[in-house]
Amino acid sequence: MLVRSMDWAKTPLGDISRWPQSLRTTVSLCLASNFPISLAWGPKHIQIYNDGYWPICGAKHPHSVGQDFSECWASAWPVIGEAFERALGGQTSYLENQRMFLDRNGYLEETFFTFSFSPIQDETGKVGGLFHPVTETTSKMLAERRTRALRDLAARAGKARSLDEAFTLAAQSLSESELDLPFFLCYAVDDQGREARLIAGTGLAAGTGASPRLVDLAAPQEVPWPLTEVVRSHQARQIDDLNVRLGPLPCGPYPEPPKTALVLPIAAPGHERPLGIIVAGVSSRLPLNDTYRAFYDLLAAGVTSAVAIGRAYEDERKRAEALAEIDRAKTAFFSNVSHEFRTPLTLILGPLEDELAEHENPLTPSRRERLDAAHRNALRLLKLVNSLLDFSRIEAGRVQASFEPTDLAAYTVELAGVFRSAIDKAGLALVVDCPAMPEPLYIDREMWEKIVLNLISNAFKHTFEGSITVRLRWCGDRAELEVADTGVGIPESERARLFERFHRVKGARSRTHEGTGIGLALIKELVGLHRGTVRVESREGTGSTFIVVLKSGSAHLPQGQIGKERTLSSSATRAVAYVEEALHWLPETLTTAADAGGPRSRILLADDNADMRKYVQRLLGDRYAVCAVPDGAAALIAAREETPDLVLSDVMMPGLDGFGLLQELRKDERTRTVPVILLSARAGEEATVEGLGAGADDYVVKPFSARELLARVRTHLQIAQMRRAWAKELERANKELEAFSYSVSHDLRAPLRWIDGFSQGLVEECGDTLGAGAQDKLGRIRAGVQHMNALIEGLLKLSRITRTELTRQRVDLSGMVREVASELRRRDTERNLSLLIQDGLVAQGDPLLLRIALENLLQNAWKFTRKKTEAKIEFNTTRADEGAVYCLRDNGAGFDMAYVDKLFSPFRRLHAATDFEGTGIGLATVARVIQRHGGRIWAEGKENQGAAFYFTLGSNN
Repeated sequence: MLVRSMDWAKTPLGDISRWPQSLRTTVSLCLASNFPISLAWGPKHIQIYNDGYWPICGAKHPHSVGQDFSECWASAWPVIGEAFERALGGQTSYLENQRMFLDRNGYLEETFFTFSFSPIQDETGKVGGLFHPVTETTSKMLAERRTRALRDLAARAGKARSLDEAFTLAAQSLSESELDLPFFLCYAVDDQGREARLIAGTGLAAGTGASPRLVDLAAPQEVPWPLTEVVRSHQARQIDDLNVRLGPLPCGPYPEPPKTALVLPIAAPGHERPLGIIVAGVSSRLPLNDTYRAFYDLLAAGVTSAVAIGRAYEDERKRAEALAEIDRAKTAFFSNVSHEFRTPLTLILGPLEDELAEHENPLTPSRRERLDAAHRNALRLLKLVNSLLDFSRIEAGRVQASFEPTDLAAYTVELAGVFRSAIDKAGLALVVDCPAMPEPLYIDREMWEKIVLNLISNAFKHTFEGSITVRLRWCGDRAELEVADTGVGIPESERARLFERFHRVKGARSRTHEGTGIGLALIKELVGLHRGTVRVESREGTGSTFIVVLKSGSAHLPQGQIGKERTLSSSATRAVAYVEEALHWLPETLTTAADAGGPRSRILLADDNADMRKYVQRLLGDRYAVCAVPDGAAALIAAREETPDLVLSDVMMPGLDGFGLLQELRKDERTRTVPVILLSARAGEEATVEGLGAGADDYVVKPFSARELLARVRTHLQIAQMRRAWAKELERANKELEAFSYSVSHDLRAPLRWIDGFSQGLVEECGDTLGAGAQDKLGRIRAGVQHMNALIEGLLKLSRITRTELTRQRVDLSGMVREVASELRRRDTERNLSLLIQDGLVAQGDPLLLRIALENLLQNAWKFTRKKTEAKIEFNTTRADEGAVYCLRDNGAGFDMAYVDKLFSPFRRLHAATDFEGTGIGLATVARVIQRHGGRIWAEGKENQGAAFYFTLGSNN
């Protein structure tokens, strides 16, 4: 041993043989112990220690043996000096987990020790030296401090609702951890990976040489941090030359600036490149050992978890905004459709009403009957169009009610009476029970007309025997309108969605399947404008009662709209249109099937500890349906039998452990996206890093607080529910469009056939006897019908393109263009046109959809070159980075490039209808076909010099 081999004669203690017995005995006890012990003996406090103590000395060993204790540990003297002096005075001192800075490896190092100083009496009875047992607790104290930092990070940053907020909260949380993180910077990487933006930081002011606000990741030199390399490699980088790279950094907590930093990627699962990068400084008074490095890995994992949650919320918010934008676009679309329909309807109704009002040359009974039928169906068509227009205007916020004090009972009786003839004809009884109200009620008369007539119309549609009752009651401070029937009733599972637009009750017996599906939704909106409510009470097979509640007085209404001129007059329909429509429902019935509802969120809990299972089950059971199993194998079986909404699993279980369960769940398509939270009873940071790295959505260390677990479960369920809701909204949006397409095909085309048929019959039977004026009117009627049919056909084609399943096969585009061109030449034999088609153009695509696209493009070019004496159309291709680019070019009318963004929108026309006919749907149809193939389409043009349409067909070409 070093103590025995040392020449003590050269020290103040002298040769060992001359040491007093008290010193010899103490040294013997010290050297025989494995516990770290040091002795300080004599006036010079000469230090003697055993083999257990020398690792504490670090690089000072072995020179510290025989050294003055106070000189050896001068850097720690502010902490230990008082206890040392007190022991020399005969009083033992004990200190626990004392923080001190030791200069034992060439720098001041932050350390923690538990130790004591005990006096040792020599042969004279005085204090000859000190007995100093010591335990280093640095690892323990640092681990506790870092665990607190990570826990605070998870608690605070886990509340983030965006990526930027996650970084900001993380920096705020870690600002209190400067002893381990002298500085901390958070950079967000843009979606293209082109630049990194400083979001938040601590320890360094933003915008300095060490903390630039914006970093160009495409720059050839990386200053000051290797962010580009970390983004590309997804690997952390350690920077050891900060003084050389950046100079002394102005950050605490010590006078010595940090010399090392770590640059770590924030790579969330499911993302191609890191969402961000963190730059974390290393303490100048701590060694960067494996434990310290693991803390940084766990820190990155904690920030990644917070960023992933924040980004998920951000994505869901963007999806919600996208849904809202889709909804607004859909409302605008319906409004545009309605306006487009109203133009030809005006051209149809005007001449029809002129003919029916003719007195100088009265119509024969047969002619009047036909024109009456045409007029009736035109009114029915107008009613449908106006309903769509009203609804779109309400949703767009462009409607304001005009509330007038009204005798509600008298007005309601008047409206209900309109339906009496139709109800009597159906063999039903109409009961009107509307006693006078004690005071007038403020209503918009046109809106109230729509509410009452739609409710009675709905009751008539679904009632086959019995009665329809219209009842008005005064209830103190409000009036209640009840429209009750003895019809088929409404299944309970359907009532929650009854007032949703385009929703139809499946399985409901009905007189007709006609209608847009917006009647009840329109009622709800109109009642809402009155600040009222509408509800339904129903029993399947017995009947339904719709109840509208309006408050008395006007205090609850917008004061600026009381007595104000109404704005719905342009779309109001005559009540007779409702009755005429109802009379044509009498022979029709329809029966379909119904749906049902679903259970609470289901959580699958796997833990081999029975008490833990019961605790967690009890904790979550009030809010969720919890299925508890004892191990991973049982959890996997349960998950495959019925997919849970969330899996909560212990890490260490017999058989299949938590990591194994996570791996199996991620392999199975049915459970791949199910959120998984791992619970760990294992100490250490590596397990947490491993769990998050394996794909767990969250990692909770036992013991955990009930509030923390509930919050984490709730957060991940909400994120999962938002994803599912998003998918359902898309499905519902598609169904709404399909319902609208069906309405267009069934409800709009039928009356047009009547109008066209009667008009044609008149021409054939009375053509020679009709005057020039009558023939002109009939011609305008038929032209309006044909234009309307073209609009409907275009809309149906546009809708079918969206719903049709896309199949890819080899398509001869050159041959297809020649076929379409030949058909156009057969229709228009007088055209002198040069057609240049490149040979051998083939593509992978859906032949039916591509035929529709090419037909529309060629018809478009054919139409707009009509006025050219030397018309030319070309079809060819070029190659680009995205593959083949196909081009159809003409030298026709062209267009102003200022309007190119509107070119592919439905009903967008850049030329007057008198110059070039068309519906405004063709190019929108082409764009939809190209988008279905994963390609893109764009156009170039110049007025009177032609146009060129370019398109690609996705990655398969």
